[in-house]
Amino acid sequence: MNERDFLFLAERFEEHRTHLEAVAHRMLGSRAEADDAVQEAWLRLARSETGGIGDLGGWLTSVVGRVCLDVLRTRTQRGAAPPPAPIVGAPDTGPEHQALIADSVGLALLVVLESLTPPERLAFVLHDVFGLPFEEIGPIIDRTPAAARDLADRARHRVRGTAPEPGPDPAAQRRAVDAFLAAARAGDPDALVAVLAPDVVLRADGGTTLPGGTRVLRGRAAVLGQAATFHRMATLATSRPARVNGAAGLVNSVDGAVISVMGFTVAGGRITAIEILSDPERLAALGLTAPEH
Repeated sequence: MNERDFLFLAERFEEHRTHLEAVAHRMLGSRAEADDAVQEAWLRLARSETGGIGDLGGWLTSVVGRVCLDVLRTRTQRGAAPPPAPIVGAPDTGPEHQALIADSVGLALLVVLESLTPPERLAFVLHDVFGLPFEEIGPIIDRTPAAARDLADRARHRVRGTAPEPGPDPAAQRRAVDAFLAAARAGDPDALVAVLAPDVVLRADGGTTLPGGTRVLRGRAAVLGQAATFHRMATLATSRPARVNGAAGLVNSVDGAVISVMGFTVAGGRITAIEILSDPERLAALGLTAPEH
């Protein structure tokens, strides 16, 4: 391959990068591992005879799928997985980043996906999220198309009812988050009741700053028990609106340092899930800047 052909191939690959990053992140829940998977796909493409590749996007998606499957299987063998990492962006980010977060997934669903087997996760994500036919998914996981369909069906059954489905209206999401923040600042439990769904779930990941690392609260009464903490956070911290995995969220800072990222799932005008990331190591890896006053 001469230099001109190489540059042309690189340009064609870049046309698919955003989609491939979205696939890999939804499969792996880790930005670092997703970036590695996409880079591996580029290396394999650069080493391949490209003349026989008709659908480059489909070929690359299949390669990324196989790479992610290998990563997931390695995780299973080791018995550990990195915690899901959010994609955080400003509400008015550019079109490429908007496309990435539009194909991203909430942290609550990422946690559910971690409970699936690697083939189940791949079959579900590639088919239900990215529309890949089972005829193309089957060879990736060494299954027939019918078997791949069965895997996706099992995964779909486990996912339904476990992770809340967000409403499609970004403005409604933002109104609910703004109402939550206003209620927290005012220390108004009645206003919190109005914005929280009865079955709301709160998941807080503080790393070593919380006993056990992760804390999960289920139900409005349990979440309202944190009203004093919400009030303290809202009055001491500077909060910047953000999009967290494609949905309305907040980036909070104190004295110029980011202390937490909050992602919200909003359905029917009420908050059904709150994801709080305050682990200093994971926050540092996101490379976020503190909100300005």
